[in-house]
Amino acid sequence: MNRTFLALAGVILIGAGILVAAAGLSADVRTGWTAVAGSALTAWQALRDTAPSPEPLGSWWSLAVPAVLLLAALTTILWLARQAGGRTRTAAREDDPELGATAVEVSYLAAAVEAALEGNRSVVGSSLTAWRRRGSKNAARTSLRLTLQARRGASPREVADVAEELVRSIDALLGHHTDVLVRIGTGTRTKLARALRAG
Repeated sequence: MNRTFLALAGVILIGAGILVAAAGLSADVRTGWTAVAGSALTAWQALRDTAPSPEPLGSWWSLAVPAVLLLAALTTILWLARQAGGRTRTAAREDDPELGATAVEVSYLAAAVEAALEGNRSVVGSSLTAWRRRGSKNAARTSLRLTLQARRGASPREVADVAEELVRSIDALLGHHTDVLVRIGTGTRTKLARALRAG
């Protein structure tokens, strides 16, 4: 949904930029913009006259429109705050009344993954990130995303087995089960790496 919203916003901004540039280059486009702006201003003035109010407002619509926009902005901010999303550098955290708090950084797990993949012929690169999400009881929890770049010609089954073993190792390091999103794909390192050959 976020990507769709960003894509739509980008298309709208690109379209607005093209129209502005065209208005600066073409008299016909400028004339059209002037006509559209005049029609919009006339419609707004007619709408303001339907709900007159004492000065200095002049119309209740002058108060209602900004209020609706402000309410929409506040609703969006509250929705984003409730998501508790976003990337984090902490993969896990345990609080003990006697021993204190213990936190595991994502960089530590990423280094462990790199060490485990050293010498592996099926995977040429990896990355590990973490983000926060809310649980069923409104408590923030951390999930991981493990991305593996498969070598050209590598068996998808072998790469999947490697990913499964890495997830088990991560659970063992953390001492509890963690939600891990595994993504197997290709990248620059895949294109530059030598193809895997049997034997």
